[in-house]
Amino acid sequence: MPQKSLKEVKVCLVGSSGGHLTHLYMLKPTWSQMKRFWVTFDKEDANSILEGEKVYHCYFPTNRNVKNLIRNTKLARKILKEEKPDIIISSGAAVAVPFFYLGKLHGAKTIYIEVFDRIDKPTLTGKLVYPVTDKFIVQWEEMKSVYKKADNFGSIF
Repeated sequence: MPQKSLKEVKVCLVGSSGGHLTHLYMLKPTWSQMKRFWVTFDKEDANSILEGEKVYHCYFPTNRNVKNLIRNTKLARKILKEEKPDIIISSGAAVAVPFFYLGKLHGAKTIYIEVFDRIDKPTLTGKLVYPVTDKFIVQWEEMKSVYKKADNFGSIF
């Protein structure tokens, strides 16, 4: 089967608004030529940054909120079935969890980027998605002792 060109690859960029979304947006040189869609909160900063992009709004708050985890799992099932992404990329937070697990069931590759402000301790989301992540990226060498299969790409700032 022939390999897809960059323009044929569909990527799902999923993350909370604020810093997590900023991390993903800073990777624009990586995803700009791909077909893409975003999953994030319906908040002013996200809507401003992603103006003109295809965006699905997820439920928040997400951290330690079982009701919204269930709602976002149902949303992830619907979106992933409809969109069929080749790759799912996230830098957190909790909204990434159902997309990573269900994405794997749909055959998507997953890439997780642990946040910059974690130097030697894992985030809860990082720990939860680590088992199903195809490429786990950290931004500090010290984090490789926390996540054994991680690659240190250095800071994305």
